[in-house]
Amino acid sequence: MIDSFDTTLIDTLWVLWAAALVFVMQAGFLCLEAGTTRTKNAINVAMKNLADFAIAVSVFWLAGFGMMFGASQAGWLGSSLFGWQLESTDTWLMTVFIFQAMFCATAATIVAGAVAERMPFLGYLWTAFWIALLIYPVFGHWAWGGLLGGAPGWLASLGFIDFAGATVVHSVGGWVALAAVLVIGPRRGRFQVDKPPTAFPAGNLPLAMLGALFMVLGWFGFNGGSTLARKRSSYDVVDLLHVTQRPK
Repeated sequence: MIDSFDTTLIDTLWVLWAAALVFVMQAGFLCLEAGTTRTKNAINVAMKNLADFAIAVSVFWLAGFGMMFGASQAGWLGSSLFGWQLESTDTWLMTVFIFQAMFCATAATIVAGAVAERMPFLGYLWTAFWIALLIYPVFGHWAWGGLLGGAPGWLASLGFIDFAGATVVHSVGGWVALAAVLVIGPRRGRFQVDKPPTAFPAGNLPLAMLGALFMVLGWFGFNGGSTLARKRSSYDVVDLLHVTQRPK
């Protein structure tokens, strides 16, 4: 019985707990960005972080998850596992969806800090929509498409490895943020010809530091959960039980 010990439930609990920690990063981004911007814009920044989470998770459920992890079409795009195809009885599938939805929301939220105080609310939500619908899922399929079985994405087939989203999440969010700031330009009144830059004092530095601590906490889930399983060592408790109960 011990030899056939099933770790599925433990793996599921591990990944769900990690997803909860990654969700804490959303609060971290909110506090950090609201605290480092001017007081008059704090509520706008906070609402962007809350709204982009709702949009990212909804759109990722509807289409993004299927495009990222569905049956691969020549390694470029997934074509199954869309929202209406996700079965509630498949606990592992739903667990991976919840974990990856947190990743998708993080990729969208990264952009919020770069465009804080410089982008209209609706314009930012439109950007978050396309990140969750197309940008993150497509690149994610290239790198992680074979996570649930089946053919891997074309990038993974070439030997590309991304653990914990260093490229798929953080670089993608950074690239979108860079494109956005290049289009938007600097903050109005910040830089003037023949004058030193105008200082924009942070509205609430203690709130920003609290956000930084939340983000550090979230990193434990981001990296630990990316194993997608509880790793067993040679001195695992189950192995020890097996040794102690082995007949002499």
